[in-house]
Amino acid sequence: CKMCPGRVISKLLCSGEKEVDLAVQSAKAAFKIWSQMSGMERSRVLLEAARIIREQREEIATLETINNGKSIFEARVDIDISWQCLEYYAGLAGSLAGEHIQLPGGSFGYTRREPLGVCVGIGAWNYPFQIACWKSAPALACGNAMVFKPSPFTPVSVVRLAEIFTEAGVPKGLFNVVQGGAATGQFLCHHPDVAKISFTGSVPTGIKIMEMAAKGIKPVTLELGGKSPLIIFSDCVLENAVNGALMANFLTQGEVCCNGTRVFVERKILDVFTKEVVKRTQKIKIGDPLLEDTRMGALINRPHLDRVQGFIKQAKEQGAEVLCGGDLYVPDDPKLKNGYYMRPCVLGNCTDDMTCVKEEIFGPVMSILPFDTEEEVVQRANATKFGLAGGVFTRDIQKAHRVVAALKAGMCFINNYNVSPVELPFGGYKASGFGRENGRAAIEYYSQLKTVCVEMGDVESVF
Repeated sequence: CKMCPGRVISKLLCSGEKEVDLAVQSAKAAFKIWSQMSGMERSRVLLEAARIIREQREEIATLETINNGKSIFEARVDIDISWQCLEYYAGLAGSLAGEHIQLPGGSFGYTRREPLGVCVGIGAWNYPFQIACWKSAPALACGNAMVFKPSPFTPVSVVRLAEIFTEAGVPKGLFNVVQGGAATGQFLCHHPDVAKISFTGSVPTGIKIMEMAAKGIKPVTLELGGKSPLIIFSDCVLENAVNGALMANFLTQGEVCCNGTRVFVERKILDVFTKEVVKRTQKIKIGDPLLEDTRMGALINRPHLDRVQGFIKQAKEQGAEVLCGGDLYVPDDPKLKNGYYMRPCVLGNCTDDMTCVKEEIFGPVMSILPFDTEEEVVQRANATKFGLAGGVFTRDIQKAHRVVAALKAGMCFINNYNVSPVELPFGGYKASGFGRENGRAAIEYYSQLKTVCVEMGDVESVF
């Protein structure tokens, strides 16, 4: 059926303190069973969950498009990344181990890698299903249980994930979903039986979560906002750089934390690059996200659309030039006329001190800035409180490695952008957070080391 923007598709009750406690206690009971299983046993369950997701790819992608508003084309990619994530951690589950250390006189020590307990995952609304998999897969592989709270703007698809885990054979209650906003999140963060919190979202909310976690001395993983630089050198392959800039700005209607929204272009190619980017941006097909040829759907809600529009208005007031887009888009289909659509926007004549260049817009708005030297652009690229990502386009591979080494960012791209292989760690520097999702690195954040020291001789005393 056609999307009907603004229409209520479902109503879910917010989970209060009682419901949160029930979810945590249920997860705690399931943890006792799951944590005692071998890594290989847990691996088989995760593989089965991955198989179900792969088999139901189309159904889940459609659900996610209705849930979020992104194009079905993108939603399918999200679902593929999700089952790949579960497969990857299924492969690691059986290999989790400590080490044996020989000590003098035949004594020895060893370490055990142990799960934390009940972990909390708090997701964002831009990649609801994928983020839930990124958090739950390593958590469950390590032997933990998880209580997950999706964004109240996208509550639906994570419930399907919970059903899939149950179908795959996890103990009842191992992956629980609670619904709600800030109050529900607070109940989770303050709960005495919660061992760890992993949050994806805004910097202000991340600060609050860190403060709440500090009261219980709970470890946190924070994947927060960004205002990432994308550096285009004159010796790039122009077509690749243009494709990279579009990928770095307009996926999921620009609602991506690691987007390269500050596009620094070497002055020699500024005009030709800008012209090509504007031409390509104007061709992006906007509309019903369930149609196969749609490449940009609707923004998440009306307040967010108004906020993005406010940034564009302010940019114009501060001297930026709207080269294309930025206005509201009304599709021809009368069923879509109330949708939260806008045309993707490219801003020229930008300077580093403009609000549109300093603040995270989280919408389809690209700011183009000229530069002259490598040293200058690296300094300007790093002049931000954020440090989530960064990208470089150049044919000079030495320069590429030199520049990414100098960028203060956790996720860097050379001659590509916004690719997220589950094998590679993902996370930020500075105000963009700490801890890592994906890769072997995530295992460190969902487990803890126990050291055991064994004496094989007589105990010597200094007393």
